[in-house]
Amino acid sequence: MTIAITGATSGIGLETAKTLLEKGHKIIFLVRDMKKADDVLKDIPQSGNVTVIACDLADLSSVKEAAEALQESTDQLDVLINNAGGTFKERMESKDGYELHLAVNHLGHFLLVNNCLDYLKKQSTKVINVSSEAHRAAKLDFKDLNLKNNYSTIKAYANAKLYNILFTKSLVDIGLTSYALHPGVIDSGFGDNLNPLLKMFWFLGKPFMKNTRQGASTSIYLASNTLDASKNGAYFKDRKVVSCSKEANNKATRDRLWEESEGLVKDYLQH
Repeated sequence: MTIAITGATSGIGLETAKTLLEKGHKIIFLVRDMKKADDVLKDIPQSGNVTVIACDLADLSSVKEAAEALQESTDQLDVLINNAGGTFKERMESKDGYELHLAVNHLGHFLLVNNCLDYLKKQSTKVINVSSEAHRAAKLDFKDLNLKNNYSTIKAYANAKLYNILFTKSLVDIGLTSYALHPGVIDSGFGDNLNPLLKMFWFLGKPFMKNTRQGASTSIYLASNTLDASKNGAYFKDRKVVSCSKEANNKATRDRLWEESEGLVKDYLQH
């Protein structure tokens, strides 16, 4: 199979990519830092099966170019794993002026998929979105998607992870195979960007966290297996279907999110 993955140079993205390479698949790395990708590939025996495409999810023009390059890179894309994400201790904005959690965790992937939509449908590509149990803490306000009022890191991240699940279900609505997943709480560099109080809780929880290889297991499972059609659009944890929040299952909410997201990226959408 040929599998594309965002955020493939660190954390669970890298572990996902390495394991899938070991299984004999061809992997397309969609990465922000090309130099880092070159360094990472020096330590991967199967690097000959890797194609690298520049894709900065916080820069919509970069995402638009990456979508074009992805479609040109392979005649058959079996799986797209929207894995990249991040959390930021202060309110920051992307190059396009969007709150950074919204931009990196949702809008970049939304644009990438939309600009490849006909291609993905033609290839019957499976789209996997890495979400989080944090989605249950979301406080969604369509009047303030950019969180200019009452910003908090937890709310920004939780909202973005809710968007990942809503997006997954919308993709099923339009005819794709798509899954969302919680990888587990991972002992990685993720906690480095938290504020001091949250960082303390993160440190105290480290003994109970998964390592990156364990955290990648559900992404690998979903990428590697053909599941029953009844599981299309489902939310997975530890390779099993689990329930998501009531808001994540709300069709009116996901339709509104799609509409709002289209408006935010409209200047970069290919028609």
